[in-house]
Amino acid sequence: MSNNKRKMYQPNMFESHHSLLDMVGHKDMDLGNMMKDDEFESSRSATENMEGLSGDDQDPNQRPTKKKKKYHRHTQHQIQEMENFFKDCPHPDDKQRKELSRRLSLAPLQVKFWFQNKRTQMKAHQERTENQQLRSENDKLRGDNIRFKEALSNASCPSCGGPAAIGEMSFDEQQLRIENARLREEIDRISGIAAKYVGKPLTTYPNLPQALSTRSPLEMGGFGPQAGVVDNMYGPQGDLLRSIALPTEADKPVIVELAVAAMEELIRMAQAGDPLWVHDPHNPAEILNKEEYFRTFPRGIGPMPLGLISEASRESVVVIMNPMNLVEILMDVNQWSSVFSGIVSRAMTLEVLSTGVAGNYNGALQVMVAEFQVPSPLVPTRENYFVRYCKQHGEDTWAVVDVCLDVLRPSPVPRGRRRPSGCLIQQQPNGYSKVTWVEHVEVDDREVHNIYRALVNSGLAFGAKRWVSALDRQCERLASVMASNIAPGEAGVITTTEGRKSMMKLAERMVTSFCSGVGASTAHTWTTLSGSGGDDVRVMTRKSLDDPGRPPGIVLSAATSFWLPVPPKRVFDFLRAENSRSEWDILSNGGLVQEMAHIANGRDPGNCVSLLRVNSANSSQSNMLILQESCTDTTGSYVIYAPVDIMAMNVVLNGGDPDYVALLPSGFAILPDGSGSGSGPTMEGVSGGSLLTVAFQILVDSVPTAKLSLGSVATVNSLIKCTVERIKTAVVGTELN
Repeated sequence: MSNNKRKMYQPNMFESHHSLLDMVGHKDMDLGNMMKDDEFESSRSATENMEGLSGDDQDPNQRPTKKKKKYHRHTQHQIQEMENFFKDCPHPDDKQRKELSRRLSLAPLQVKFWFQNKRTQMKAHQERTENQQLRSENDKLRGDNIRFKEALSNASCPSCGGPAAIGEMSFDEQQLRIENARLREEIDRISGIAAKYVGKPLTTYPNLPQALSTRSPLEMGGFGPQAGVVDNMYGPQGDLLRSIALPTEADKPVIVELAVAAMEELIRMAQAGDPLWVHDPHNPAEILNKEEYFRTFPRGIGPMPLGLISEASRESVVVIMNPMNLVEILMDVNQWSSVFSGIVSRAMTLEVLSTGVAGNYNGALQVMVAEFQVPSPLVPTRENYFVRYCKQHGEDTWAVVDVCLDVLRPSPVPRGRRRPSGCLIQQQPNGYSKVTWVEHVEVDDREVHNIYRALVNSGLAFGAKRWVSALDRQCERLASVMASNIAPGEAGVITTTEGRKSMMKLAERMVTSFCSGVGASTAHTWTTLSGSGGDDVRVMTRKSLDDPGRPPGIVLSAATSFWLPVPPKRVFDFLRAENSRSEWDILSNGGLVQEMAHIANGRDPGNCVSLLRVNSANSSQSNMLILQESCTDTTGSYVIYAPVDIMAMNVVLNGGDPDYVALLPSGFAILPDGSGSGSGPTMEGVSGGSLLTVAFQILVDSVPTAKLSLGSVATVNSLIKCTVERIKTAVVGTELN
């Protein structure tokens, strides 16, 4: 990108922060070449039919003379438009064909024949793919049949050692033999796929050892360098698991066996009822029967280490997305991190052992690291080193499971581990999917701050309900992004669907940036500033050098978390409403806030992207634009915003690339306090309140090499405390009145 274009995108609205300080003191298949001949044939067929229907120039008393056929080749624009329409609607009706033909200057019959030929070609391609899969499965079954016959002919009686008949085995023994054979076959299949990474066939699988390596353990914080590790995986500031060792050749058979066993456990955990999962009359959530669990899965990854507590939960939801798209999101680390940005602080795929078969993720196996968070500096993140395994079960069911690999790098002082966790995805009518999520971890939560302890213990902080709620909300958001029309309520400054999508893409980056910087990630170095009000403010600095998505210079981040005796919905509605913004936002300086654009993101009216204009009360100051996204579900809510440059926003609204619009997002994370039963903190007899995290990012110096002054830190500290006091006065006073 040229310097002129880059300069155009850099916002000048970040100057407002300086004045503020003074105030306070999947890839789709390309069918273009494949359709070339079919387009010619469909055009020719349409032309011939049209000529057959036209007889104005012929004498009815004369024999019709054979006319020279006229051929019409579609333009590239016409082909692309019909291709795009075909993706959404492969069977257009008469009205749609007429509208398409009018728009593309084609006859309706030409459009009809093009779609017929397109469907025929897609069907033939699908049949060829299915035939190849069937032949492969047939060959495999034939080989299995021969192997089973040989095994039966060599079977011996366990009592006398003589030949045994199947009828002599007990029913339970037969079932165990069948189950063992099936599991062994599953291990053989995946190991065969992974063999090319190992470099030799994997024919034997030892039992899982208690300790397989003497290398440094997986722990929180930094590590010393050693051979074969992923060093500094997140850049100079990131030290999240930066010394995690890559899997060795000897590790890979163990990883495969772990993945297969974890998949079996996940399926049973997702489908089982009582006595594995029991209902507590005082708690609507299901509770895992630990004794029954260890009876059902005696091997697993071993007993729970001393000092850890168990968290297990299961939730189901029906989402507006088909199973294949869900699987693609889960198996792509970038998409997964983006969709679950409020939960996944950072993640990385270390090694892909298998990409799956038949062009999808069936059998995909990858080793990953991730950091899970609650949006507050007061709750330590949970680091995980695990293998992710995806498998298709039948035609309409998929499963994706994670299981920790701590058995490969045992820690003398374990801080936590993730037992088989993941989701079962079942296809539903009309492009929907039913997702059953199981989350099962063992953790040391003693470092959690007292005000968040009830939330963590309730399971809402890291449990299955939070995962499915985030997935449901993001599926609604993605459906809104894919909308091909502009709703009446979105009229105004948004005039094109391209501008709508660009604005939503910019808002998505803003939310992801906020979530990644507000938690207690190991990549962050927070400094605590004690305040007189009892709510500590934590600050940290970042240097932005060559990131087009951030303004260059020294950025100071400040965050604080505190409890409010007000329900989360009340706090959320207050913070997202433009008419109450002047009550807490010092940046608006008492000016009138007007919503210029509104994009709905789901069923709840609070899920939306807005473009706000602050009309300054001071005539000498220019107006500013604020991009804001608000989102909510039963497990938490966010209100995230950032000032944006007017010229850059005009480019976005016209469909331009939003990636080079610099943003410094600030905002709020609102969580329930987990004390719905009344056991949590109270204030004047009010229980069941909110945990509110306030986070600001301020550009304190535009020169990246400058040093941060203590005066700037003190000013930002005063700014955030002033905002907190304003919020407390507004929402608590209103609630008590």
